[in-house]
Amino acid sequence: MAFTNGKLSDIVVVSAGSTAGIVTVASGKKVYVRSIAAYDVAGAGSTAHVYVIPNGGSVEDNTKLFDITLSAKETALIEPIYPIVLETTGDQISVGATGGNINFFITGDKEA
Repeated sequence: MAFTNGKLSDIVVVSAGSTAGIVTVASGKKVYVRSIAAYDVAGAGSTAHVYVIPNGGSVEDNTKLFDITLSAKETALIEPIYPIVLETTGDQISVGATGGNINFFITGDKEA
């Protein structure tokens, strides 16, 4: 089975108080999320949220995997010990921001 390695998304800017889908499984091709970078753009201190949402699910407390508090202009890197595996068409990673705008960038592998 062949894999495409590297970025799973471009840098996505999420405004304070909103969420955005950033990686979605297409055509039953597994996606392995290896790292998520979050950067506080606003410089006011913010909280970054990461959600792992099964196909048909939505952004809710029961799909939230990480809350990361960022100081002004701080970057946090989340690297799970084992990759987050998305394997069903429609499964996705969504991200959110509270307090200020946050840039997100996700790397990993996906089946070609």
